[in-house]
Amino acid sequence: MKNTFGSSVSVTLFGESHGTAVGAVLDGMAPGVPVDEAFIARQLELRRPYGTISTARREADTVELVSGVFEGKTTGTPLCVLIRNTDANSADYAATRSLARPGHADYTAYEKYHGYEDYRGGGHFSGRLTAPLVALGAIALTALRGEGIYIGTHIARCGGVDDRGFGDLDADLAALANKPFAALDDDCGAVMRAVITAAAEAGDSVGGILETAVTGVPAGVGEPWFDTLEGQLAHMLFAIPAVKGVEFGAGFAAADLRGSECNDALYMDGGTVRARTNHNGGINGGISNGMPLLLRCAVKPTPSIRQEQETVDFLAKQDAALTIRGRHDPAIVHRARVVVDSAVALTLCDMLALRYGTDWLAPEK
Repeated sequence: MKNTFGSSVSVTLFGESHGTAVGAVLDGMAPGVPVDEAFIARQLELRRPYGTISTARREADTVELVSGVFEGKTTGTPLCVLIRNTDANSADYAATRSLARPGHADYTAYEKYHGYEDYRGGGHFSGRLTAPLVALGAIALTALRGEGIYIGTHIARCGGVDDRGFGDLDADLAALANKPFAALDDDCGAVMRAVITAAAEAGDSVGGILETAVTGVPAGVGEPWFDTLEGQLAHMLFAIPAVKGVEFGAGFAAADLRGSECNDALYMDGGTVRARTNHNGGINGGISNGMPLLLRCAVKPTPSIRQEQETVDFLAKQDAALTIRGRHDPAIVHRARVVVDSAVALTLCDMLALRYGTDWLAPEK
């Protein structure tokens, strides 16, 4: 069972949704990086259920720093975070153990682990495991900010409602850091929340698109072919539950452009090479070009809905009907944005350490 990502700075996830705890180990982070527990708590707050548009499950998400931190800074040795599960309700799942929830990993998990998997709440496949990822992501974000690299994600679309696009990146990224609902245009955000509420009242759910920008990444990070910067970012992003698509720059829209439209014209700004447009999303040949990284993630509607659905009983080998009980999100796109920030931050820490050495992220080199 493979649960580790990264080569130089690696992340290992462990735990189950309804188990004792979930957690993660960060190995290879430079020593001396500040570990701001208040910032970690703030990042987890952005992931936490939001009012009536989220699940009623309320976890405290208190982070225990088990190892790798001393006197408020990373030691450089494996850093382990643990988050106890305190509000699980496993009874909701026992009665439907053999009914595959459409859109979930129930059947595929059973086939892979032969029935020994913890099926409660999705077990190890649950979005609950993004909590420790966000905790480690807060440390990665702190390390990157120390090098002038900033990351932010907004809800570009939710339930068919569009937000405005990125404008002044520095201002937009600063604003997003303090928004519990990450729409750049607050009026668009209000309409999105109304759409989510309407879906919840209908026993249904909605998805969306998250758009991420990263500023400050130096040119030259990434590898050609099999370890491209896009490839490593996509690898990590596709590990986030419900992410079904990832694109960079113009993405699929580039297929409808001519070369004269898609190519990013270059010019000199003093001694720095810059591009007049950014259709390639800050990456050429799998390697960063010094422009902001731009990427988008498609997040599918939450598969747990209250409407009756067709399914199968995979133990009895017969068709069945299922009405899902329990506490579920009518949308997860607004909670997933901080998970995307964290995934991008951890991937960039790994890629930067591979390029420049682990100590490049250390505040005191």
